[in-house]
Amino acid sequence: MQVRACQIGGEIGDAAARMAAIRWLVIDAASDGADVVVFPELALSGYGADEAIRTGAEDVRGAAVREIQRLADENLISVVLGMAIADENRLLNAALVAMPGRAPIVYAKQHLYEAYEKALFAPGSAASPIFEIAGMKAGVLVCFDVEFPERVRELAHAGAEVVFVPTALPKSPTARFIAETVVPVRAFENQIFIVYVDHVGSDERFTYQGLSCIAAPDGSRLTYAPDDAPDMLSATLDLADYEESRRANPYLGELALHRRG
Repeated sequence: MQVRACQIGGEIGDAAARMAAIRWLVIDAASDGADVVVFPELALSGYGADEAIRTGAEDVRGAAVREIQRLADENLISVVLGMAIADENRLLNAALVAMPGRAPIVYAKQHLYEAYEKALFAPGSAASPIFEIAGMKAGVLVCFDVEFPERVRELAHAGAEVVFVPTALPKSPTARFIAETVVPVRAFENQIFIVYVDHVGSDERFTYQGLSCIAAPDGSRLTYAPDDAPDMLSATLDLADYEESRRANPYLGELALHRRG
């Protein structure tokens, strides 16, 4: 699988400016041969847009989802990004997965972070479905979700080989530890790939950590972005390159044996 991860600036602007930037980045990733391109949490509105997130939210039949699906279909590339989804009387902090020729997948963030998110969104209650991109089984989480080992482990048990994580990680010493250490550990303890994609810079409410990364089953970061500038990361994900790590660290298999015993 060829992956492109887009760490975008928090200051890009309103929804129209953000859609224009995303459109260009999708087309660029497709032209470089990527199978999937991944953007941050609430990439379409900006994470710090507050009540404008609520007023601009659409359901899955809305114009924004249709445009992302059109980009996926016309450029033959899968697109993963964070956006607000209006679901009847609830607002969801969601990840959208648009794959060419397939119905969009929406996953709602299960673990909302602190008062800002909890005032805007309702928590999701369902695990990500497992879907296939470029011959690999994938799942999706949003930001804070990945910091709970249970959320990643349940996707790994369901067969995920790669987990995409749109995030909006505000800058702090703890956030640096999460991006540089916790995310690679989640990849290692499940022997999977994790594609973790943050904003960078600032919007009207938050300053972001950046440090987006693509982590491998052996706990290494195949590539990572800086903490102070937008960046585009590219990597090839192939589990065959990590057969020895998966053999030497058979955590999932041992847990399965324990449950059967």
